[in-house]
Amino acid sequence: MAHLSPLLKQATPVLVDHADGLNVYDEQGRRYLDFTAGVGVTSTGHCHPRVVAAINEQATKLIHGQYLTVMHRPLLTLCERLGNVLPPELQSLFFTNSGSEAMEASLRLVRHATGRPNIITFHGGFHGRTVGAASMTTSSARFRSGYSPLMGGVHIAPFPYAYRYGWDEPTATKFALRELDYLLATATAPQDTAALVLEPMLGEGGFVPANRIFLEGLRERAEQHGMLIVMDEVHTGFGRTGQFWGHDHFGVQPDILVAAKGLTSGFPLSFIAASDEVMGKAWPGSQGGTYGGNAVACAAAVATLDVIKDENLVDNAAVMGRRLIDGARTVARDSGIIGDVRGLGLMIGSEFTDPDGEPDPARAQRAQQEAVERGLLLQICGAWRNVVRMIPALTVDASQIDEALTIWTEAVRSAK
Repeated sequence: MAHLSPLLKQATPVLVDHADGLNVYDEQGRRYLDFTAGVGVTSTGHCHPRVVAAINEQATKLIHGQYLTVMHRPLLTLCERLGNVLPPELQSLFFTNSGSEAMEASLRLVRHATGRPNIITFHGGFHGRTVGAASMTTSSARFRSGYSPLMGGVHIAPFPYAYRYGWDEPTATKFALRELDYLLATATAPQDTAALVLEPMLGEGGFVPANRIFLEGLRERAEQHGMLIVMDEVHTGFGRTGQFWGHDHFGVQPDILVAAKGLTSGFPLSFIAASDEVMGKAWPGSQGGTYGGNAVACAAAVATLDVIKDENLVDNAAVMGRRLIDGARTVARDSGIIGDVRGLGLMIGSEFTDPDGEPDPARAQRAQQEAVERGLLLQICGAWRNVVRMIPALTVDASQIDEALTIWTEAVRSAK
């Protein structure tokens, strides 16, 4: 009998029958409060009525219209809607299916646009599992191990992860920028470096935000040396951080923006956005794909963007995010086993450490499983798998935040 690969380990034992908003129900009818959002995908919650209606309507008209063969209205409408929320300079779009594919497309584009071979990425970043994307990924060795040789030309610089270094943020930021300069002086000369590639907030790497001084430093160096900045907003886009884009917190815009996850409330769709000048330097035949810009996925994306706007979900993410992080920090302060709580908007991580400040993945795992047993779905991330992450749908309300925090308090107490 065919079965799933044994490598596909489940974060929870739940077998879902149906879901609605932030509520997930198993086949026995038990309700769980979902603070995973399908790893940040179901931005408007499970089965939002307006998204479902758009999917159903489009599925009766056209399911797939390959966009290098024919054009369809949902894709054109989506381009228009995205034009209203993207940085004004980034209005040229290429669509594909997943974050990994979009990162591969951005990699190809920066090399074409600059004529340079090398890329600089940052410790803790996750960009995907395909060869180019995995070569740029350093959130965990498990995404790279046993896959060598990976793509050449990738160089890795520090990210200002202050808690890991045991420093304050200004010290960690100064160190990261100084080491970037050293990398440019010793390993990849500026004239060989096409782009700086990073997440504005580490996702799989432990939910660590960047900061304004760090990103301003990257922009200064990019301008000085003719390098591009690629911002991987796969995890942080579409209101997740309490601003529409993660980079909006820091006032530094990318040259190429990569997005996926929260765009469609659940369908596979991703894109890269660049200026006409940069996108126009891509070589003929370098962009394409069978399923990119799928008609039903585009209809779901248009509906999702409309819901985010009409229901003020970006503002809600900011307000509810403050409630969530304040509560999570109270739990941490009383626990003695959580060393740091950080994040932006509805993207909050609690890092478990032992009395010596060393990573404590065992307690993180116990706390996560204790939460699941009590009806709260959570996931784990971080290089040592010691960060429990909370990423509820942007529709979450105060009562759901408080319910989650009550369960989390009990779960952490049981994990001691």
